[in-house]
Amino acid sequence: MRQDNQLLVITHLSQLASLLTGFGGLLIPLILWATQKEKVFNMDEQGKSIVNFQLSLIIYAIICIPLILLLGLGILGFIVLGIISIIFPVINAIKASNGETPDYPMSIHFIK
Repeated sequence: MRQDNQLLVITHLSQLASLLTGFGGLLIPLILWATQKEKVFNMDEQGKSIVNFQLSLIIYAIICIPLILLLGLGILGFIVLGIISIIFPVINAIKASNGETPDYPMSIHFIK
């Protein structure tokens, strides 16, 4: 296995593709993780956390839809999710570039 912090950084930042496409934030990291998990050191661990984070964001967004009817709490939820979906990939990309272990809070661990 090779140490490739740049690819790890790209994998974390590829989540921001959802800002442009709406769904690329899950597909691009999923493809990178699936193809590189055996070749790059720490890709398996970090790829799983990215996919878990993206799946968790999707579930939280689905939960926010009916909450729109309840005093507009869903709109507030969407705003918070939007901010979280931008901030944590950037922070964790910086951590990955420094060789630290990234952490995505509020993630449901679908893939272990």
